Amino acid sequence: MSNQHHCKIVLVNTSHPGNIGATARAMKNMGLSSLTLVNPVDFPSGVSVGRAASALDVLEQADVVETLGEAIADCTLVIGSSARSRSLPWPMLTPEQTAAKIVTECQQAQVALVFGREDSGLNNEELQLCHYHVQIPASDQYRSLNLAAAVMVLCYEIRKAVLRDNEEPGCVEEEYWDQEKASIEQVEHFYDHLERVLVEIDFHDRDNPRQLMQRMRRLFGRIRIDAMELNILRGILTNIEHKIPGPDD
Repeated sequence: MSNQHHCKIVLVNTSHPGNIGATARAMKNMGLSSLTLVNPVDFPSGVSVGRAASALDVLEQADVVETLGEAIADCTLVIGSSARSRSLPWPMLTPEQTAAKIVTECQQAQVALVFGREDSGLNNEELQLCHYHVQIPASDQYRSLNLAAAVMVLCYEIRKAVLRDNEEPGCVEEEYWDQEKASIEQVEHFYDHLERVLVEIDFHDRDNPRQLMQRMRRLFGRIRIDAMELNILRGILTNIEHKIPGPDD
């Protein structure tokens, strides 16, 4: 049975408190309870309490943090909701695929499903913190979904996946992996280390980056490296640093 307590719903910079309350209600309807709010404009609020109805426990237990990085630091899988086409294509999932991945991975680790601002969604930097993006296939005539409605759609898909797994128990490939996946916090330290080394060997120019680091993020996000692999990569980077001639060499 899936451990849904390991699945957190993350709302970034939500402007209308009613959407926070409605999100809490949608989550409880679908068996989810872990809500994280990143820099909400108006919270706590009587409006959010009124919209939450019988899901006040979800609202009261919500974590409030300043940045998305802080919200997902302990996660090994992060999926961001995006309604826009990106200039740099990113691995895209359907709602059904999103639910399947979340239900599988939350059995063993912390995962996050991230939703952006009502008017502009997630920005490019925030989207690049996600391993995958998910897009709800709304009508081409009107693709803009209310935030809480979008949360409900994806929470419903998670609920269906949980019920399906309970009816059809079986082993999945991830259960046999020998190492846990690297967390977002660990991977962010790796990216900082990688960029520093690439600059030192004159492979990367911060003033003319040409999407290099974004492409590196996309590459390693697609691979989903585990903790041991990440330690190996960090060790290689450290060895390279030691081989770089100093100013007096």
